[in-house]
Amino acid sequence: MSERKERIIFCDFDGTITVNDNIVAIMKHFKPEGWEELVQKVIDRSLSVKEGVGAMFALFPSSRKEEVVDYAIRNATIRNGFREFVDYCKENGITLLITSGGIDFFIYPLLQPFPIPNESIYCNASSFEGSHIEILWPHACDEHCSNDCGMCKTSIIRSYDPKRYHRILIGDSITDFAGAQLVETIYARSHLIELCKERGYPYYPFETFFDIITQLEVETQS
Repeated sequence: MSERKERIIFCDFDGTITVNDNIVAIMKHFKPEGWEELVQKVIDRSLSVKEGVGAMFALFPSSRKEEVVDYAIRNATIRNGFREFVDYCKENGITLLITSGGIDFFIYPLLQPFPIPNESIYCNASSFEGSHIEILWPHACDEHCSNDCGMCKTSIIRSYDPKRYHRILIGDSITDFAGAQLVETIYARSHLIELCKERGYPYYPFETFFDIITQLEVETQS
C-alpha cells in the first residue's frame, strides 16, 4: 500500500456493524403478509433490492411506526470492537464512511453513541406521512450501475479516485459484492466470504472489529 494514499473505509451496517440483519429481523418479528415471498424474489433476483425493500416496508401501515422503530433499535446488537474501531480510524486519519442499504430510522439512533458525523452515513430514508411506510432513495445508482440498488455502494466508492485513495470495504453479504470488485482491500464475513472465494478475490476474514484493527495495524507497518 502506498504511504501517500489516503485510506478510506466503506463499512456496511446490517450484519456487519450489527450482529444481525435488521431488516430481516423486523420482518421475522412482525411477519407482515407476503414478506417471505418478497425476500425470495430479491434472493433470486426477480426483484431488485430497491423494489424488494420498498415493497416489504409498504406492507406496514404508518400507524405502526413507533413499534417498528422501537423494535429495530431495542433488538439490534453492535458487533464487538466497533467503538474501538471508530476511535482507531479517527486517531489514524482514516476516513470512515457507513454505506448501508438499511433505513435511517434505525441506523441513525444506533450510530448516535459513536462519533460519526451524519454526512459520513449513507443509507436509505423513510417517510411515515402516507398510509403505509415509504422508503426513500437519496443515494441512487450512477450511470455505471444498473442494479437498481436503492442505496448504491459502488456509486459512492467510484466517487473516490483510486490514485488518491486506498479504498477498503467491510461487509458481509451479496449487497457488498459489487463494491468488493472495485476496492483495493476487502474485509469479509458470512456470504461475502463465499462470493470472494468463488471469484478468487483476496480478502481478510473477520468476526469482530478487533480483527480488522489488528490487520490495519499490520498494513500500516508493512
